[in-house]
Amino acid sequence: MKKILEFDPSNNQAVKTIRRLEPLAAEKREKLKEEMMAAKLKELGNSVLGKFGMSVDNFKAVKDPNTGSYSISFQR
Repeated sequence: MKKILEFDPSNNQAVKTIRRLEPLAAEKREKLKEEMMAAKLKELGNSVLGKFGMSVDNFKAVKDPNTGSYSISFQR
């Protein structure tokens, strides 16, 4: 669509489409970036914990609705 605007800046349909799609694309990119970071952090945690025979999946975090703090427990 941006190429269309380069050739014809007065193309209203292209302008409307870009305005509609850009926020959606940015949101999708951000979500993918967050998922990738979470996966990399989990991979890093597992590489460190693996030396002790553990995994990040062995830990469970439960949020206390009253205080907003987390309680972390170890599960085998």
